[in-house]
Amino acid sequence: MGKMMELFMVMMVGLLTTSSSMLGAAIGLYARMSKKLTAAILAFAAGSLISALVIDLAYKGALELNHHGFNLHSAWGFIAGGFLLGAVIYYTSSLYLEGKGAAIRRPTQFKEYALARKQEQTKELVGWLSKCDLLRHLPPEAIEHILPKVQDKKIKPGEILFYSGDPSDALYIVARGKMEVVADGPDHTRGTGRSIAELGPGSAFGEMGLLSGEARTATIRCSEDAELLEIGREDFQDMIASDPVMANAVLHLSHERSIQNLSIPETDSSTWAKVAMHNLDHISKGESNKMLLEAAQGKGAGMAIVLGNILDTIPGCLVIGAGFAGFEKMSLTLMVGMFLGGIPEAAVSAVMLTKAGYKPKFIYLLWSTVLIAGMVAAVVGKQFIGNSESLVAVFCEAVAGGAVLALVSHTMIPEAIHKGGSIVVLPTVGGFLFALYITMSEVFV
Repeated sequence: MGKMMELFMVMMVGLLTTSSSMLGAAIGLYARMSKKLTAAILAFAAGSLISALVIDLAYKGALELNHHGFNLHSAWGFIAGGFLLGAVIYYTSSLYLEGKGAAIRRPTQFKEYALARKQEQTKELVGWLSKCDLLRHLPPEAIEHILPKVQDKKIKPGEILFYSGDPSDALYIVARGKMEVVADGPDHTRGTGRSIAELGPGSAFGEMGLLSGEARTATIRCSEDAELLEIGREDFQDMIASDPVMANAVLHLSHERSIQNLSIPETDSSTWAKVAMHNLDHISKGESNKMLLEAAQGKGAGMAIVLGNILDTIPGCLVIGAGFAGFEKMSLTLMVGMFLGGIPEAAVSAVMLTKAGYKPKFIYLLWSTVLIAGMVAAVVGKQFIGNSESLVAVFCEAVAGGAVLALVSHTMIPEAIHKGGSIVVLPTVGGFLFALYITMSEVFV
């Protein structure tokens, strides 16, 4: 067999292995797969890949090392080091690309991305809200109802926020900058006297007016550029009307004795904030759709999705290409696992990308990059790894195997569980046994 013909055959094997992604994309766009079927195929493919990695790659690599004079411990350390390196490279690269927008390809990864974004966006805000005595007396579980009501307000030095005697229409929390409480002037002119108190970041004021309904008792002026968090009286009343727990808490605070004992140790504010953050560990459908569109429209999101698809493809095709020695000696179990796994993966991805606003033509274009990457990776694997019996080649195969194993544990199994529940253990074992049978059939002839 000529060299060029061999490379062409390897390229066709890479194309065949990854061609299922186009089929999966078409199913996701026009037919839809049931959740149970999606989970079963993913789990079966994951089991098949695990079997292929253990027997066809790790064990055979260990035998090759034994021929080079390695003992049990050194051979295991060599293979394990390669697998660990591959897993770390895949995992860190995957997290980076998911943060850039590639997470929208899969529901499980997107949920993690969306929750992380929500926690990141609200952590500082919750910390500031916890400084407000009134809010800290409310149950931390109510934070999810409070956050949408918080408005950002910027104010310049010398600007009066409100005067003594003005209606109490909002409570404020200083996020950045400084405000000052100003006394009336000698001639009873409002806000012309000296500063009697300073309000820095985290300081809350105006909450008692919301409870009592009385007018402002002091004039507040900005002493340096400041950013305030504002909750309007009507918004706060709406929150109370829609949440009985909050209403009971406010009624309790309205009692004279409670108002006189609003002082809470600073440590309680941090405890309140921690509990509040724990109650933000889920995401609503509206928040999810909003973040999905934001991620899809983010700078570089399209490229991140392309690179994410390529990242999932290259390691497996490298191993397939490296192990190619004719059609009769292909890494069949690895090919079957990747081919089957590509169908539901592309189908689920197509659904998510459609929700994110991508057109079918663009989705097909994204998945066509997988075909190209698969062919190129298979050729590279054959040319630079498969044609060498050096220790470097064995280590490179182990690195690629570690990346594939990371793909299985990071993507395929979580997605299968998400779609099908714990019953996916059965097709996972089925896939493993199927791959084991194929491998054994090559020996028991």
